[in-house]
Amino acid sequence: MQVKSTPTNRLFLRAFADGLGILWPVLSGLLLGEAMIGSVIGLLEGWGLWKGIYFASITALTIGYGDLVPSHPVTQILAVSIGFLGIVFMGLIAALAVKAFDVAQRVARS
Repeated sequence: MQVKSTPTNRLFLRAFADGLGILWPVLSGLLLGEAMIGSVIGLLEGWGLWKGIYFASITALTIGYGDLVPSHPVTQILAVSIGFLGIVFMGLIAALAVKAFDVAQRVARS
């Protein structure tokens, strides 16, 4: 099924892209923080750097497959902090989408 491009869709995408431009420093800082903490967890747990970053991305998205589980108290606390950073990240994306939708609707009505 192909989505028909309407002026409202384009307005939404434009407002979303503008918002991403504004929020990008915050979002990239959150992503970098998640990756850094994941790297530390990976090294402390003996998984390696890339598995630590993989763990961080899965944990931040609150998916948590369970294939990698931190076993040390310090890494467990760090994993919880990754979860909080992920919630903040996804909350900002959701808020940005709602704001872009609101802008698109207001402009389309006028």
